[in-house]
Amino acid sequence: MIRVLLVDDQPLIRSGFRALLDIEDDIEVVAEAADGAAGVASAREYRPDVALVDIRMPVLDGIEMTRRIAADPELAGVHVVVLTNYGMDEYVFDALRAGAAGFLVKDVYPEDFLHAVRVAARGDALLAPSITRRLIDRYVAEPPDTGPLAGLDELTDREREAVALAAHGLSNDEISTRMVISPSTAKTHINRAMTKLHARDRAQLVIRAYESGLVTPRNR
Repeated sequence: MIRVLLVDDQPLIRSGFRALLDIEDDIEVVAEAADGAAGVASAREYRPDVALVDIRMPVLDGIEMTRRIAADPELAGVHVVVLTNYGMDEYVFDALRAGAAGFLVKDVYPEDFLHAVRVAARGDALLAPSITRRLIDRYVAEPPDTGPLAGLDELTDREREAVALAAHGLSNDEISTRMVISPSTAKTHINRAMTKLHARDRAQLVIRAYESGLVTPRNR
């Protein structure tokens, strides 16, 4: 059962998402919160698999909420998915950097929304890859001067290849097909790269790949 926390200051939005989630046999909404501070408290109390978090909220916004969850070792199993009204919202990239597993636009189709929740719960793929790629094009074309990325030199050639494919939005199954390896081997390459690059999850791994120059938008 996938346990979900809904965090949004608009009751109508929360009730709409809950209505979609409650009819699914494998998903359970365990709590709701109307601001980021209450959301962090609920995450600590209920330990959901997925936290659906609005990016703009009172008391504590979605970015700071994400940062606090990502920094808490006891909440390592909570995958934060940021919700936004705008596909090119400048704050979304900051949320991904803060540790979000990905993001969704609020007008997403119901079937895509449910699929995204399941994907986030298993930590298998970056969400909304087409929107994410546009966002990365905008903000990583001129990356910040973050200096050398620790662990980059430790990646094997195959791990680098797997990370590059993940940055293009490919799932583990698609990576395995492209690299002519088994899905379990593809997952191993990604997991080892995450460990070496100190990435909390797959989304953060992709962001670090772009920021380090391992992958660039114009190479796609």
